[in-house]
Amino acid sequence: MAMSEQSTGEQGPNEQGGTRLEPQQIFDLARQGADVLLDLVDAGLPVELADEADNTLLMLAAYHGHAALTAGLAERGADVNRLNGNNQAPLAGAVFKNEADVIQVLIEHGADPDAGTPSARATAQMFGRELPEPGAR
Repeated sequence: MAMSEQSTGEQGPNEQGGTRLEPQQIFDLARQGADVLLDLVDAGLPVELADEADNTLLMLAAYHGHAALTAGLAERGADVNRLNGNNQAPLAGAVFKNEADVIQVLIEHGADPDAGTPSARATAQMFGRELPEPGAR
C-alpha cells in the first residue's frame, strides 16, 4: 500500500495493485488501533509520520488506548518521548485518559514521565494517580 500525494480523498489502485491511502486515513488507523498500520510501517511507511499538529502514529495510538499498537510502533522505532505541537508527550496523554495498559507499555519502552507540559508526572498528580515503575505490573 502507498500513500497518495493528493488530498482528494479518493482511493484507487496504485502501480503495485494495492490501495492508496490518504494521510488522514493512516492517522485514523492509528486512532482505531488497526494492526494493519504495523504492516504499513514494515512495508516502508515512516514510523515517525506525524499529522499537522505533529501527533505521531504512536501518540494517536496511545491517546486512544491501543496498547498493542503502541507497543508495536515502539518496537519498530517510534520515539515514545516525541512531543507534539502542543508540547505534549504520549505518556502524559495516556495518563490523562487513564489508559493503564498504554501507560505500562510506554514506561516499559522508556517513556520519560517528566517530558512535555504538563508532564505525565504532573498529570498523574492532578488526578491523584501514581505512575508505575519500569518493570512493575
